[in-house]
Amino acid sequence: MTKEAMVAGIPQMGYGTWNRSADEAHQGVIWALEAGCRHIDTAQGYGNEQDVARGIKDAGVARNEIFITTKVKPANYGPGAVMPSVRESLEKLRVDQVDLLLLHWPSPHNKYPLADYLGQFAEVFDAGLARQIGVSNFTKALIDESIRLLGSRMITTNQVECHVYMQNRPIIDYCEKLGIAVTAYSPLARGAVVGDPVLEEIGQVRGAASDQIALAFLIAKGHVVIPSSSKRGRIMQNLEARKITLTPAEIKRIEGLEKGMRLVNGDWCPVWDV
Repeated sequence: MTKEAMVAGIPQMGYGTWNRSADEAHQGVIWALEAGCRHIDTAQGYGNEQDVARGIKDAGVARNEIFITTKVKPANYGPGAVMPSVRESLEKLRVDQVDLLLLHWPSPHNKYPLADYLGQFAEVFDAGLARQIGVSNFTKALIDESIRLLGSRMITTNQVECHVYMQNRPIIDYCEKLGIAVTAYSPLARGAVVGDPVLEEIGQVRGAASDQIALAFLIAKGHVVIPSSSKRGRIMQNLEARKITLTPAEIKRIEGLEKGMRLVNGDWCPVWDV
């Protein structure tokens, strides 16, 4: 792995592939790796694991230099379904093991009991198909129950929505108290941060764009961030945010942008912590 900031063994800046088509995921991964990114985030539910693999191959970066995250989708939580689904993901990704495997969501509407699919998830980890495991979109209660069920197996991260307009303090504070890293998805609020007056003002002093400042804020908070883009220039710009160090006063100002703007909130979601 190349030297860069790590959080709980995860490269702090990654390239996210949510909502990326086959061609976009393929090309975006190439551009991200060419720009020095070494953390690629995908998921069964994105439908592009095989395209991520093509991008990695075509970029020509050695496997041991890249940190790969994928996620098990809830449709694969049924009895005996988790392990086969992960083996299929590994096949698509052309690897024997992923660096991080997550449960993408709690089972919607509690269709499958947590103990059942988490037990299968533990078997995947014990079989060596993932170096680290974690969860995504889990609440405090689900985190507590998962810790109990997993025993000595560590939850590395909880991947949750987090950006300057929805800093998600209840679950983030809880995870930090437990020593669980936070991975922030939708870190640019799906582009809403672009042009924000406070971020622009802070950025002007540093010759940086507002979205770079938004990412630098999350990095300063110690979170892993996985911005996504289909544009080469934007991918490179996002990665440059790693070089920005904000002052305590600037961080305080950005904290004031919180407005509870949750972007992901469907009937498949758990009851969020408040």
